[in-house]
Amino acid sequence: MDQAVTECDAQIEAFLEFLGGARGRSPNTVRAYRNDLTTLFVSMPDIESVAQLSLIDLRAWLADLHRAGCARATIARKAAAARAFTSWALQRGIIEVDPALRLASPSVPKALPVILSQDQAATLLDREIDPTNLVDVRDQAILELLYATGIRVAELCSADFGDLDSERKVIRVVGKGNKERMVPYGNPAQRALNRWFTFRGKIACETTALFVGVRGGRIDQRVVRSIVNKSTIAVTGSSLSPHALRHTAATHVLEGGADMRVVQELLGHASMATTQRYTHVSVERLRKTFEIAHPRSGSDSGPDWEEEPQANATGSSG
Repeated sequence: MDQAVTECDAQIEAFLEFLGGARGRSPNTVRAYRNDLTTLFVSMPDIESVAQLSLIDLRAWLADLHRAGCARATIARKAAAARAFTSWALQRGIIEVDPALRLASPSVPKALPVILSQDQAATLLDREIDPTNLVDVRDQAILELLYATGIRVAELCSADFGDLDSERKVIRVVGKGNKERMVPYGNPAQRALNRWFTFRGKIACETTALFVGVRGGRIDQRVVRSIVNKSTIAVTGSSLSPHALRHTAATHVLEGGADMRVVQELLGHASMATTQRYTHVSVERLRKTFEIAHPRSGSDSGPDWEEEPQANATGSSG
């Protein structure tokens, strides 16, 4: 049995090395695939290798997850991990037939992301903080930079002090697939960063990190998520994620008239289709505004505007 487990482990490790290396997937993605594939083989102790997996096995695994109460999105993600793994095994000649080729996963409706309105964003960023409190000043700089740039939380946490060009107001970001891009930010973010720098220099003695914890080490993604969660509760009544700030930034830039391809470059999207999701958000917000404000929207919630009296059709035009 030890040999069987070792063979499974070796196949998973080789696949994960391929994901992180040749495919350039992020450490978080690789970690998620590792967890999903490990649970797959743990649930099937008699399976010694990917070569022994069948479509029936995989369907039974997903059915067990469903009975255990797993969310549809979780099951869909695990099914995607299995398909990627068996596809890789087929390409490597480990298997001759891909058992997951016809593996269906539950459809997951894609809801429009929750974002802040421009007024809510202003409330979040213009709130009063204690300028003598290290954590308050740091957290405000983090919020300003996330909203100004729309960068991912992983990109913010991995950013170094030297990645900032304060004179040009741009930050060098290394995104998914180790792709580098330069993202601009504005004066409010620069002012918040300058306030943070007065504290950072006193505690970040042994790290190049742009943002650090109270002990001086590079800040953790979980800390940033907690900062955003707590800060947005005060504004919206519900906690939002750093990714919601990314959606918010992109949507507000698009609403300001930015070209779609510019936004794609700013966000570091490989596909335009990903960026177009933000257009859907903007259109939905536009539609809601239209329904509220336009007298001919067909909605009962619009303002009670009166139409101008029409000129008498039979009267003189003068």
